[in-house]
Amino acid sequence: MIETHAHIYDDAFNEDRTEMLDRAFAAGITQIWMPNCDHTTIDGMMALAEKYPNVCLPMMGLHPTYVKEDFEKELYIVEDWLNKTSQLTPLPPSGGRKGWGPFVAIGEIGMDLYWDKTFVEQQKEAFLTQCNLALKHNLWIDIHSRNAFWEVAELIEQVADPRLKGIFHCFTGTLEEAQKAIELGFKLGIGGVATFKNGGMDKVLPFIDLEHIVLETDCPYLAPVPYRGKRNEVAYIPLIAQKVADLMQVSVKEIAEKTTENAILLAK
Repeated sequence: MIETHAHIYDDAFNEDRTEMLDRAFAAGITQIWMPNCDHTTIDGMMALAEKYPNVCLPMMGLHPTYVKEDFEKELYIVEDWLNKTSQLTPLPPSGGRKGWGPFVAIGEIGMDLYWDKTFVEQQKEAFLTQCNLALKHNLWIDIHSRNAFWEVAELIEQVADPRLKGIFHCFTGTLEEAQKAIELGFKLGIGGVATFKNGGMDKVLPFIDLEHIVLETDCPYLAPVPYRGKRNEVAYIPLIAQKVADLMQVSVKEIAEKTTENAILLAK
C-alpha cells in the first residue's frame, strides 16, 4: 500500500525513526509521501528523501497554518525549490511515478479556519499561488481544508483549470462535501478518523466508489483505534484499510489494491 500523507520527519520520531520506518515497510507500505509545512521542515524531509529514494517522496508547499505576515517569503522558497529541481533529469518510474525532480506534489496547501482566522486572505492568496505553481510544474496538490472545505472548493473553481487535481487530505466531511470534491476531480485521503466511533465516515464511505479514495495516516497525528490519542505511525495503515473495507463492504485486499492504483494514477 501507499501512504499518501505522513510527517515522518517530525520531531516525534527523533528517537526511533528508523525503527518506525522498518515497521512500516514490514506492514507492506511501499511508498510514503511526505507533505512539507514551511522552510523549517524542508531539510529533514529532503534528508529522508535522499536516504530512501523512490520510497519516501517529498512534496513542496506552504501549509496554511504557517501562513503569516511573511508568507510571500515562504512562497519564494517553495518556488525556488521547484525551479531548481525542475531542471533535473526525469526520475525513473517508481510505482508508476513519472516527472521531474524529487517532488511528487505541491503540498500541503489549503486553508485552516479552525485555529486562527487572522490571515484568511493571505491563506487564499497562498493557496491560489501554489495552485498555479502546481499547474506550471505539472504536479497535483495535497489539500489541507480544516473548517474550510467550501472556501477551498470555491478557490479551485476560481482557478478553473481541469488539469488541477489532487487529494483532499484527512477528509472528514459530509457526503455532500465528498461528492463536491469528486466532482472537482479530487481524491479523498482517508485516515485514522475513519476508525473513530463518531468520525462520520460511516455516512460517507458506503456511498462513494472506491476509485475516489486513497489511504493516509497524517502521522504523528490522528492515530486510528486502538491507538487513538497516542503517536500515530505509518505501520497503522492496515488498521485504516480494514475499517474502510468494513464500511465499504469489500475485502481488505481490494482496498489495498485499488487505493494503491488510485495513488499511482494520481502521481503519473
